[in-house]
Order: sequence, then C-alpha cells, then structure tokens
Amino acid sequence: MKVISFYESDRQEHWLAEIKKSDWSAGAFLYELLSRGAFFRTVGEDSKVLLLTDGSELISYCTYAEKDDIKPTELTPWMGFVYTFPRHRGHRYVGLLFAEIERLAEAEQVSEVYISANHVGLYEKYGCEYRTQLKDIEGNLSRIYVKKMR
Repeated sequence: MKVISFYESDRQEHWLAEIKKSDWSAGAFLYELLSRGAFFRTVGEDSKVLLLTDGSELISYCTYAEKDDIKPTELTPWMGFVYTFPRHRGHRYVGLLFAEIERLAEAEQVSEVYISANHVGLYEKYGCEYRTQLKDIEGNLSRIYVKKMR
C-alpha cells in the first residue's frame, strides 16, 4: 500500500471513478469538486487529495486543505473528506494517511492540523484531541479536533 497525491497521479480519471464509488455524501461532494475543477477554488490553492492505494484499488482517501466546512475560521490547515471503503475498515488505514499529513505539515512547519467531524472515538485513536464545536457551512454544529504535529 502507498499514499499518492491525486493531482500528481497520471491516473486521475481512474482515481476519480474510484472516489465516486464511496457511499458517503461528502465523498460525492468531493467527486463533484474534482470533476468540475472546483476543488482548489473551494478549499484553497495549496490543498491536496491524498489516496491510500493498493495497486489499482482505492482503500482510503482524505484531503489536506487550507479550508474545510467550517467557515469563516482562522483555523488552518484541515484534514477533511476522510473516508475508508467499508471492506477495509477496522485496520487503522487512516493512520497511513495521518502519517503523510504529518510529513506534509512538518515540511510546512505547521504545528496543528484540524478536523471537523461528528464522530466520537474515531480520531482520538490517532492522537487527536477534541477542541470545541463550531458551526459548519450549513449552520450545524460540528466537533473540532486538533492533531498536534511532532
């Protein structure tokens, strides 16, 4: 297994089709952003889509982005659109994506990465701490987690 960047891949159409297979509304939104060319305009010019792959199979994905669904906010960067396909859950594969995000954050001298989610007990497994609740772009409260970098 390896983590690749969607925008650095020469197989973007393949990976886009794989993202489309996710059974999650946020995954459908990410697919829409990517297929319409609106990803960077929506989440920031230096943002990335990270894919955990095993050959041609997409295992898990996430974004490392300047913005997420919490607006307006000064908090940045964000790990968002975190998804693992159902048959691969329970193996802590998200940890491989976190490791890549830590590498990217370290290179950018970022000390904290934020996550907006309503899951309780998932992100804590990866060293994230609950910080607060903020309203998302739809006006709903979302739990904000922080992952402190090394």
